[in-house]
Amino acid sequence: MHEIPLLVDITVALLVAFVGGLLARRVGLPAITGYLLAGIVIGPFTPGLGADADTISQMAELGVIFLMFGVGLHFSFKDLWRVRDIAIPGALGQTFVATLLGVGLTQLWGWPLSASIVFGLAISVASTVVLLRGLMDNSLLNTSAGQAAVGWLVMEDVLTVFILVLMPALAPTEGGFDLTNLAVTLLKAAAFIALIVLVGRWLIPWLLLRIAHTRARDLFILAVLAISLGTAIGAAELFGVSLALGAFMAGVVVSESPLSHQVGADIMPFREAFSVLFFVSIGMLVNPLFLAQNIGHVAAITALVVIGKSLIVLLMGFFFSRSAFTMLVIAAGLSQIGEFSFILGQSGLALGLMDAEHYSLILAGALVSITLNPMMFRMINPVQDALQRFPRLWRLLDRHGPTPIPPEHTMSDHLVIVGYGRVGAQMVDVARALDIQHLVVEADVERVDQLNEMGTATLYGDAANSEVLTHAGLARARLLVSTVPEDATGELIVATTRNLAPQLSIISRAATETGVRALADLGAEVVIHPELEGSLEMVRHTLLKFGFPLREVYEYTDAVRHAHYDIALNADSEHRLLHSLLDAADNIEISWQRLDAGSTLIGRSLADTQVRARTGASVVALIRDGRLIANPKSTSLFQLDDRVGFVGEPPQLAAAAALVRTHEQEEPE
Repeated sequence: MHEIPLLVDITVALLVAFVGGLLARRVGLPAITGYLLAGIVIGPFTPGLGADADTISQMAELGVIFLMFGVGLHFSFKDLWRVRDIAIPGALGQTFVATLLGVGLTQLWGWPLSASIVFGLAISVASTVVLLRGLMDNSLLNTSAGQAAVGWLVMEDVLTVFILVLMPALAPTEGGFDLTNLAVTLLKAAAFIALIVLVGRWLIPWLLLRIAHTRARDLFILAVLAISLGTAIGAAELFGVSLALGAFMAGVVVSESPLSHQVGADIMPFREAFSVLFFVSIGMLVNPLFLAQNIGHVAAITALVVIGKSLIVLLMGFFFSRSAFTMLVIAAGLSQIGEFSFILGQSGLALGLMDAEHYSLILAGALVSITLNPMMFRMINPVQDALQRFPRLWRLLDRHGPTPIPPEHTMSDHLVIVGYGRVGAQMVDVARALDIQHLVVEADVERVDQLNEMGTATLYGDAANSEVLTHAGLARARLLVSTVPEDATGELIVATTRNLAPQLSIISRAATETGVRALADLGAEVVIHPELEGSLEMVRHTLLKFGFPLREVYEYTDAVRHAHYDIALNADSEHRLLHSLLDAADNIEISWQRLDAGSTLIGRSLADTQVRARTGASVVALIRDGRLIANPKSTSLFQLDDRVGFVGEPPQLAAAAALVRTHEQEEPE
C-alpha cells in the first residue's frame, strides 16, 4: 500500500470540518465555529483522531491567499466612499481604541509590549465572513445600516493589510527597532503596489480576455489560479512583502476586468475549500487544557471583544449622523474577531512578537465571540427598546430620526420572487405594470443594487443556504415564485418555503423532467419546465390552427401541466379532454367583441337591438369597467367600450361581429 500521509491528513481535516460545520449551522451558529472545533478535535492536544499540524498549516497558506484574493476581488472604493462619513473615521477610531484596550489589558497580565500590540490589533478587526453571514441571515445586508457596517469593515480590512506590511519591520532586533528597515519595507511595498497598479491593471485584464476568447474553461481557471498564487508568491519573494498583500492587490486588479464575476465564480470553490483548511489549522493550535487553566483570561478577552467593542461603536454613535439602529447593527456585526485576527496573530508568532500561549488566547476569543455573534444580532431590537426607555439618552444617540421599517416587514398579500435572472426580471416587470406588491430575493449584489435603484423591495442572500426566506413575510404572502434554474437550489427553496408557510402557493421553475416531479413532491403547486413548456405551446398553436375551440385547448394544456408534462397521455383526464376537443370542434363557440365609438348598439337595450333575431347569436355576458356581467337582462343598455360575449356557430358569430362594427351612417333605412 502506498504511503499518502498528505492525502490522509487533508481528507481527515475536510471530513471532520464538514461534520463540525454542519452541526454548527444546524444549531444556528456560523460554520466557522464548527471548523475551529474540528481543528481542536484533530489537533495534537486532543486524543483520538489526529492530523499533522505542519501539513495542514502549509495547505492553510493557500487559504490565506485565496481569502485575501477574494477580499481584493470584491473590494470597492465606490462602496467605501458611499459610507465614508461613518466608515473611515469609525474604523480608524474603533481600531485605535480597541487596540489600546487590548494593550492595557495584557499589560496588566505582564505580557511583553510587542505581544500586547499584536493582541490589541488582532482583537480590533472583525471577521468579514461572520459579519456578512449575520447581516444576510437577519435581512440587513442591503439596508443602509448593513451597508455602513460593510463599509466600516472594508476600511478595517485596508488597515489590516497596511499593518501586515509593517509588522516585519516592527519586529525588534538586538539594537531595538530598525527605522531603516521600516523605510526599506515601506519602499518595497510602495514599489510593488505601483507596479501592480501601473502594469498589472491593464496586463491582467487583457490576459484574461485573451484566454477567455480561447473558450477553454480549464485554461481560464488555471490562469486565475496562476494570477492569484503567482502574484502573492512574487510579492513575497521579489519585494519581501506579505503573501496577504500580494493576494489582495491581485484581487483588486482583477476586479477591474469585465470578467471579474466569472473569476469570482471560478475561484470560489478553491477559496472555500482552502479557507476551511485554514480555519481547521487555526483550531489545531488551540490547547483545550491551557484554555481551561486560563478560563479567567478567556472570559476577559471575550468580554473585551463582545461587550467592549460594541460599547466603543455605540459611544461613537454620538458623533455620527446616523440612526441609533445603524450603530446597533454595526456594534453587533463587529462584536467578534476572525480570519484577519488569525492572520495577524500568525504573523506575530512567526516574527517572534508573541508566543504560542498568547496566540492561543486570541484563538479562544475568536471561537467564543463567533459563537455568540448570532445572539448579538438577535439582541438589536431588545437593546433598542431598552434604550428608548431613557428618552434623554435616546435623543442623544438617535438625533437623526427613526430608522425606516424595511418594506418586507410591512408587506402582506404580496408576491415573493426568488431570483432576478431573465425569468425573474420579466416577473418583476409584470408585477410593476399591474401594481402587484412584490419582494425579490437575490444573491447577486449588483442585481440587488439595480433593484434598489428601481425602488423594488429586495432581500440580499442565498434563499437556499441561509435564513433569508424567514424575512420574506411568507406567512403573509399570497404566492412565491422560484425562478432559479438549478433543480437542487429550487428544491431547497420549495422545501424551506413549505416548512415556513405550509399554506402558501408556490410556482417553481424546473430544469429537468426529474426535477419537475421532485419539486411537485416537495410542495410546489405549479412546476414550469421551460423546454417542455415550449413543446406544449407548439401543441396549443397547432390545435388552434386546426380550428379547435380555445377554451378546450387551454383545458387540455393545463391538464398536461398538472400531470407534470406527461405527454404520453397516460392520464384518464387527458384522454377525456382530447375527446372533448373532438366533440366541441363542430359545436358552439364563444366570441368577444368590443363596442367602438359610433356602433349602432351603443345606447340601445338588448331587446331593442334584437341581436339574436338578426344574427342567430346570443349575448351571454358583458365586461364593463373590468367587471363581468353574466346573462345581461333584456333592458341592459350597451355602452362605449363594452366587451360583448356572443355564443353561436361560426357563421352566426361572424354576423354578430359585423353588427357590432356597423356604424350609424351605415345603418340601413
